[in-house]
Amino acid sequence: MAIPALFRSLASCSLILPLLATISLPACAAVNRYDAIVSAEVSADSDASSVSAEQAYPTIAAALAAAPAAGETPYVIYLPEGKYREKLLVDKPNVRLIGAGRDRTVISWGDYAGMPAPGAAADSGEKMGTFATATLTIEAEDFRAENLTIENSFDFLATDALPKNHTDKVNGTQAVALETGLNSDRSAFRNVRLLGYQDTLFVQGGRSYFRDSVIEGNVDFIFGAGQALFENSDIVTRPRGTPRDTVGYLTAPSTDISNDFGLVFLNCRLLKAPGVPANSTPLGRPWHPTTTFADGRYADPNAIGASVFINSYMDDHITTEGWDSMRGTSRDGTKSSVFRPEDSRFFEYKSHGPGAVTNPKRRHLSDEEAKAYTAERILAGWNPEF
Repeated sequence: MAIPALFRSLASCSLILPLLATISLPACAAVNRYDAIVSAEVSADSDASSVSAEQAYPTIAAALAAAPAAGETPYVIYLPEGKYREKLLVDKPNVRLIGAGRDRTVISWGDYAGMPAPGAAADSGEKMGTFATATLTIEAEDFRAENLTIENSFDFLATDALPKNHTDKVNGTQAVALETGLNSDRSAFRNVRLLGYQDTLFVQGGRSYFRDSVIEGNVDFIFGAGQALFENSDIVTRPRGTPRDTVGYLTAPSTDISNDFGLVFLNCRLLKAPGVPANSTPLGRPWHPTTTFADGRYADPNAIGASVFINSYMDDHITTEGWDSMRGTSRDGTKSSVFRPEDSRFFEYKSHGPGAVTNPKRRHLSDEEAKAYTAERILAGWNPEF
């Protein structure tokens, strides 16, 4: 395998770097290791002082703007330790964001669906909507991110704790941290933490791969129609603002029936944060997005969601029945359509832990069926090398 651009000047360091393990930068302060570096407010023990680069930029957005419009080789941006308060769009191919560590480099923004839409008249009532809230949106091919956190900092818990008719209650609490958009494909993430509450990760399109990562949220916090493989990662359910029987749903896939695979979790751990009760969190529910057709606007009947958990540990917050139903827009415009999990492509294979239960509501793949769930097939031939 060819040495990635990230390591083009490491030969003199005599380092052995298995796969793409976290690098101790002070051990070898190489020159020209990165195409760009971003200056953040960093702590005294930051690696930034030992890293040099051809170009330095004041913000991530500025570094992204300097990337080639149609780069055929990786454009590597290093993010020293710090908190970067930016809302970002990656619309150029082959961009790589490399942080100083998963909990040391944080990209943060706080948009939510109920916010007034940018540029809208104050009295229009137009809202931002879920799809525009992401802290980081990927709309290009071959993106990589490693060793950092992406968070949506909207204070979901504060509004969730308020009574229903409270004057400060926010409507539209969906707040995306990461979105892989319709123009994205082959997006890969390693040692990344995605932090939010409702709708943390929107896999809208393309193929995505998550390895050795952490994704945290509560309501439908991994959702969308894209194809995504999650491997050796922690999926953490976070609490609500007030006690309730159902805290949230891990997944809400809207996979088109033409795609064999949607959201696949391999060798993952389904964990819970403090305050999340037992038997409170279904593995998922089927999302049929309201879509405009020639004969009207209603729930997409072809969005037959696919969500599969293979050889994964499940804590006791996972509900006994495993899955739940979800309402969608009927042809008359009401939310009266009910889509059931048994009509979706929801399966498990070799689940284990206190939340792993075998009953007719929780369908399991046979050994023969499980053989189809290889990385090569799920990702349609793409090999996300690190």
